[in-house]
Amino acid sequence: MRWFIKRERFNAAFMALAAPERAALLKAHKAWVEELRAGGQPMASGFLVDRDQRPGGGGLLMVQAAGYSEALTLIQQDPLIAGAWVDWQLHEWIAAAGELVF
Repeated sequence: MRWFIKRERFNAAFMALAAPERAALLKAHKAWVEELRAGGQPMASGFLVDRDQRPGGGGLLMVQAAGYSEALTLIQQDPLIAGAWVDWQLHEWIAAAGELVF
């Protein structure tokens, strides 16, 4: 299995939502990740902070899949992507040293 990384940033439509609506979308995203993990899908999701622990650098989701199309199909089910709430990119990660173990 290969590793893929989805990088994302909230878009203007997401940022225009009221705080409770944004919180509900983030809760749905986390529940989606946890449901897949509970079913055996290797993945992790989180957000980036600066040296002062302030968020704003976007988010990362790492997922293991057999190939790019499988990873793409999987992440397109993410509520943040399905609802067009983030601008995102998907890349395969090829380890040059070390390995990830979940």
